[in-house]
Amino acid sequence: MKTIVEKSTKLCKYLIADDVAITATADNITVGNPPQFIIADLNSGNTTITENVTNAPSDWVGNKYKLDGTTWSANPDYVEPEEE
Repeated sequence: MKTIVEKSTKLCKYLIADDVAITATADNITVGNPPQFIIADLNSGNTTITENVTNAPSDWVGNKYKLDGTTWSANPDYVEPEEE
């Protein structure tokens, strides 16, 4: 897997399969080639992209965990979404 982590908070925003291309520019991040989606609020300046991640938590969802490059930790501010 690959991760996209916001530098200022260390929050792991996305987990993406290794075979999916990620292109980070100063303006945004494009996922996929051809593009599957574009992340407009993240870019090459405010994120770190890490490849070959093998130890992601089994209950991972965006913003639930922080990643400092190698070590995962729970986000103490994460709140589970309410069920409908």
